[in-house]
Amino acid sequence: MTPQHSWHPDTEVIENSNIHKMMLQNGFNDYSEFWKWSASDKPEFWSQTISNLGIRFKRKYDRILDLSQGEERAKWIPGARLNIVDSCFQNADDSTAVVFQEENGPLQRISQKQLLEKVNRVANSLVSEGLVPGDRIAIDMPMTLEAVCIYLGAIKAGIVVATIADSFTPNEIEVRMRITRPKLLFTQDLLHRAGKTLPMYAKVLEAQPPKTIVVHTSQAGPKLREGDKYYSDFLVEKDEFESLVCDPGDAITILFSSGTTGEPKAIPWNHVTPVKGASDGYYHHDIHSNDVVCWPTNLGWMMGPWLIFAALINKASIALYYGAPLGEGFGRFVQEARVTMLGVVPSIVRQWKITACNEAFDWNNIKCFSSTGEASNPVEMTYLMNLAGNKPVIEYCGGTEIGGGYVTSTVVQKNIPSTFSSQALGGEFVLLDENDEPADAGEMFLIPPIPGLSSELLNRDHHEVYFKGNPGYRGIQLRRHGDELIRLENGYYRAQGRSDDAMNLGGIKVSSVQIEEVINQLEFIKESAAIAVSPKEGGPSVLVIYAVCLPSNESPEDKLLQTQFIVKKRLNPLFKVQQLIEIEKLPRTASGKVMRRELRKSHKNQK
Repeated sequence: MTPQHSWHPDTEVIENSNIHKMMLQNGFNDYSEFWKWSASDKPEFWSQTISNLGIRFKRKYDRILDLSQGEERAKWIPGARLNIVDSCFQNADDSTAVVFQEENGPLQRISQKQLLEKVNRVANSLVSEGLVPGDRIAIDMPMTLEAVCIYLGAIKAGIVVATIADSFTPNEIEVRMRITRPKLLFTQDLLHRAGKTLPMYAKVLEAQPPKTIVVHTSQAGPKLREGDKYYSDFLVEKDEFESLVCDPGDAITILFSSGTTGEPKAIPWNHVTPVKGASDGYYHHDIHSNDVVCWPTNLGWMMGPWLIFAALINKASIALYYGAPLGEGFGRFVQEARVTMLGVVPSIVRQWKITACNEAFDWNNIKCFSSTGEASNPVEMTYLMNLAGNKPVIEYCGGTEIGGGYVTSTVVQKNIPSTFSSQALGGEFVLLDENDEPADAGEMFLIPPIPGLSSELLNRDHHEVYFKGNPGYRGIQLRRHGDELIRLENGYYRAQGRSDDAMNLGGIKVSSVQIEEVINQLEFIKESAAIAVSPKEGGPSVLVIYAVCLPSNESPEDKLLQTQFIVKKRLNPLFKVQQLIEIEKLPRTASGKVMRRELRKSHKNQK
């Protein structure tokens, strides 16, 4: 496959894009000027965007933005009454809402009408279980049709959904349930993936969950704990339900994101948050009615809820493959489902390139790819572009506490692998150097207000995490996020990793402290420091551990194996320790804090 170093939009692509239509509507010929307007006149931009997305209201907002309490506590669409789930059902009844396939199974489709009926049955069933608006449930299961129905059905009934990644260990599941205290937990009996069958219900039980509803995926399901139910027994027959009318600020879901301390941050999303994700889907991913959007993901990662809202609000289909997205089964699914927008985590693309598993398939229906979760590698992204006959890759970087992206790409600009061509429409950020001066390279700070930005944390002081001690800019206190970027000569951006002690591993954000707390339980470890290291050639970060070791008879190889094992067992099987480096003492500040940044610099110099 001949490498292509860039993609240029032709006239047809530009003129058919959602961005171009919006530019024409507002008299812009130049994209950069259009972005500047979207950031400088946010009320007008977001008012038009809400109209473009067809957001449904029971009562329209009094005004688009209320800054009476300052940018940090901005209120979007005050006075409105709505349920965001209503905006997910704007297409024709017979349009395809979800296309899905189990490993080695047939391709299946359900219509918008069928999805709505299933969502309504869940909402009615939750009410039958005695749940009331404001109660919480948790979902710990893979991204399936049932997961989508449970998620939307709960929100429709005014019930808040805590989402937990299906890869998490019982310890991590327990932490998330302790923070959110759900009244019900939804899971499935077994997880079928890559030819393996893994116990899921049994794993969840180790976390001592509340009453659990189990989706049955096998003929001989496990014996259920007393009080638990199979999903089929939980569902009632009634398939009509009037959505609970809510305030825009009412919580719909709780997602988790690690910062620099051990316990993950619990971040509530409200009825405004999906507008941000749907907007990014509309403009930056150019999703149109009846497109087919596929993104191998999970409800426990923000891209799971993002996929649901960005696809359905834009009248597109969600494409769900139940197996691992690493082999020919997934490639055939993308072809037969006629996927038009395919999202990836870069490490998946690396596997595709190594195995050449998808080169035989016809992916020409794809209009664009998107990549997020990890830093990408330009060689691998070029390879990805060519799997669909040279289509652009929308690099996309944001966060759970943003509800979408802050830097991304478009289909109306030249597309260069592993670079971002634009700040996200309707928002703005600034890069600051070590002296808090604007620069072309440095830490990224958001300039609020932007729809989707979190306004509270369940288990942390929101102001302290995101605003305390930050500099001002144009009279506005900046919002911390923790990413470092560089602005290139052509005005594009490239990610430079994290500025704090958080890291992305396999698309999952985790803190150094969380990893160190687990590793320090090993008998031969006195203390440790976990860092994420970017490969020299670019691409996803790898996990490296620096450790002060106690005297022992363990070989370096055995120490590494034990470290790898405990991280996989106690945290996540997707986390792989690449190196264990013994060190006499960890570098610390005068106040005793570990200087992980110095370790990252040291490791970089050793390569």
